[in-house]
Amino acid sequence: MYEGKFPHKRYKKTLEFLLKNIPPPATILDLGVQNPFVPYMEKSGYQVTNTKGEDLDLKTENITSTDSDVVTAFEIFEHLLSPFTVLQDIKADKLVASIPLRLWFSPAYRSKTDPWDRHFHEFEDWQFDWLLEKAGWTIKARDKWTHPVKKIGLRPLLRLFTPRYYIVYAERKK
Repeated sequence: MYEGKFPHKRYKKTLEFLLKNIPPPATILDLGVQNPFVPYMEKSGYQVTNTKGEDLDLKTENITSTDSDVVTAFEIFEHLLSPFTVLQDIKADKLVASIPLRLWFSPAYRSKTDPWDRHFHEFEDWQFDWLLEKAGWTIKARDKWTHPVKKIGLRPLLRLFTPRYYIVYAERKK
């Protein structure tokens, strides 16, 4: 899945944020197929179920039929054409979601070989906040972090201090 580039820092920061805002035990519906981060959540005391790989732009039944305490969406919303619909259909009152931030010095990500591995949205933090608020969520906590790469050049230098990931904990508006 990561072609030799396992995201240790991202997983560490994501798990720390999740533990701080949603103490275990909790039942989680994790949007997206089973992925390498799920065992980290389970080892920390969460009970995790994933969606089945369906196109969430077209089918949200697995989201609407869950009774999980929390929905997590780690680097999912940038792949959707309509994340607004998915956010509205979530039944849980708590959401932890992260996105890769739009980098002004880099084009939108698009895999040449995997049509599912493409970013339709490249969010800035304020855009993601606005999307969540319009979909009925109130942000309670947020964090950002960089993602340096071990390469030489202007982009790798910029990645040393330009935040790459943005994570939020939000609750459904009452």
